[in-house]
Amino acid sequence: MKIENFFKGNTEKIAIVGLGYVGLPLAVLLNKKFNLIGFDINPERIKELKNGFDRTKEISKEELINSDIEFTDNPEKISEAKVIIVTVPTPIDEHNIPDLKPIKSATKTVGKYMKKGSIIVYESTVYPGLTEEECVPILEQESNLKWKKDFNVGYSPERVNPGDKEHTIDKIIKVVAGDTPEITEFLAKLYGSVITAGIHKAPNIKTAEAAKVIENTQRDLNIALMNELSLIFNKMGIDTKEVLEAASTKWNFLKFEPGLVGGHCIGVDPYYLTFKAQSIGYHPEVILAGRRINDYMGKFVAESTVKKLIKAGKTVKGSKVLILGLTFKENISDIRNTKVIDVYNELKEYGIDVYIYDPYAYPDEVKEEYGIYLLKSVEEKTPYDAIIVAVKHKPFIEELDFKEYKKLMGDKGKPVLIDIKGLYNKDKAIKEGFLYWRL
Repeated sequence: MKIENFFKGNTEKIAIVGLGYVGLPLAVLLNKKFNLIGFDINPERIKELKNGFDRTKEISKEELINSDIEFTDNPEKISEAKVIIVTVPTPIDEHNIPDLKPIKSATKTVGKYMKKGSIIVYESTVYPGLTEEECVPILEQESNLKWKKDFNVGYSPERVNPGDKEHTIDKIIKVVAGDTPEITEFLAKLYGSVITAGIHKAPNIKTAEAAKVIENTQRDLNIALMNELSLIFNKMGIDTKEVLEAASTKWNFLKFEPGLVGGHCIGVDPYYLTFKAQSIGYHPEVILAGRRINDYMGKFVAESTVKKLIKAGKTVKGSKVLILGLTFKENISDIRNTKVIDVYNELKEYGIDVYIYDPYAYPDEVKEEYGIYLLKSVEEKTPYDAIIVAVKHKPFIEELDFKEYKKLMGDKGKPVLIDIKGLYNKDKAIKEGFLYWRL
């Protein structure tokens, strides 16, 4: 069948492979115009989605129930689709090397069940060249089909911002690229039918891959600069937030803030680019320097907390510290590659009893991923010697104040408040009697 006939009659199907933060919202959006198969290897995830429950909280129960997406963990269903979109994670391993197991495994599954005439589109973040150099040979091997003769591939980088209800995928310009001009035009029409913000047609797949990987590399480096400034200003006894507020009065000052840079995008994507750069004989200096700074910040926060405990006259070993928030960003449940765990682990090294409370994270996921039991409430292990506000969750802003923090720390000497995100007014905190510190 010719690809231009795809849009006639509404009989063709699209399969989404991987139903996480990227795949599920994309499936729901495309389902407004097309027949959708949603495939995931996790049967529990499929069961939840069929019951109208999205544990990522990106899609409401009403949206799921009103959709007619065929959710399945049966890979044979992929064979029914003309277009197959792969949206699986692309993490890094403990040595900061790209872990290609998920995308290669998904590609093998797709290759096994795809039919002649299929169009395979990748949305996962990869280094330039991965789609054509790594995925295409797997597709050919598993399917016994020939690339550009029997099937085509494309790339359209995901731009999902978890927890953001304003910048949803339909409101973000979509970059598309195919292995031929015809496939690029097809993808532009396909995505353009549901993306209201518009489509940008990249000249080739490698360009689209590179565009994605530098989006987060740029953010990573800007935050790294703010973090390095914070390290310098802390040594100088200058409040970084006050410096940034002053500097931000200039019209062209970029308003980035210091912080813990985790998650499955900003803290990961730069390593895909540096890995590829090193493989072709170039050692990236600036990108890796930024990564080193950002990876160090958890240790710095922990060391600063210990210093405040000592200043408050408290015994470090055996002291009790409460960390508020574990997810990698505010108001979501995603704990992947969170840098709050670095703070936790470093404090444990000092012999401190560390507890974490997070109203958004799932306790079973935290236990499985990190071996940590989340507190059921902030009061569970009171009184605390120090409290670290690590994530800007809405309940922490609306339900906790200086009075509550004092109550949680009881009469255990001078209360220590570590405000990583700079949520609170420094002068008020000091006036209330806290030993207060922020990045």
